[in-house]
Amino acid sequence: MDISALAALVLGIVEGLTEFLPVSSTGHLILASSALGLTGPKVLAFEIIIQGAAILAVCWEYRRLLWHTTASLATDPDSRRFALNVLLGFLPLALLGLAFQETIEAKLFHPVPVAIALVIGGIAILIVDRRASRATLDAVAAVPVRSALLLGLWQALALIPGTSRSGATIIGGVALGMSRRLATEYSFFLAIPTLIGATLYKLYEERHLFVAADAAPFAIGAVVAFITALVAVRGFIRFISTHSFAAFAWYRIVFGLLVLLIAWQA
Repeated sequence: MDISALAALVLGIVEGLTEFLPVSSTGHLILASSALGLTGPKVLAFEIIIQGAAILAVCWEYRRLLWHTTASLATDPDSRRFALNVLLGFLPLALLGLAFQETIEAKLFHPVPVAIALVIGGIAILIVDRRASRATLDAVAAVPVRSALLLGLWQALALIPGTSRSGATIIGGVALGMSRRLATEYSFFLAIPTLIGATLYKLYEERHLFVAADAAPFAIGAVVAFITALVAVRGFIRFISTHSFAAFAWYRIVFGLLVLLIAWQA
């Protein structure tokens, strides 16, 4: 199914605003695509493109840290630990995704499973967020290797649409003793190899779907996703510096219940 410029604009905004918030970008894209009447493999390919554009916003926002880490791997133990921790956090989702992604997409990429995951995830955020006041970790260099691997397992929960990759890693980070800000920024860092890897894999897998006629809407969606993701990342960091995650938890719960109500009445 072809994607119009307006649909590309809407989905780009949805992706950019939700990718790094604990509300599930995949879930919102599934719901938005369903509301727009968009289905089929080309829509999934488009969503991968805009997802890749969104992660570039994080790379741009943290370009100095990423450059320093890359340039000092040979000389700085903290840079090596950071790189190792991100790799360990990436592996569980990558391996489980390769094994089960097709089955999950076939069974769970529908509004009702997404809504259920939104509600459950919102309740989990409310419960775990209370631990943030007892945080013992507040710097990337202080994260133990064991915690990095455990956080990777938390991130793997994001294979369930509606769970939220950022939500799972933030909840996991707080549960493992991270401050709200560190858990949030760490979820950004884990997103870099995760989303870049997923984007490149899907681009190769679905390469036969791309035609010249798609260039304009795909470009619109990518640019809009990048800009809105950059705004969302900066705003999110400012917000959680003085607030809890409760607002996002209640949003998930209310939105999920609303979707379930609409599905029940349909």
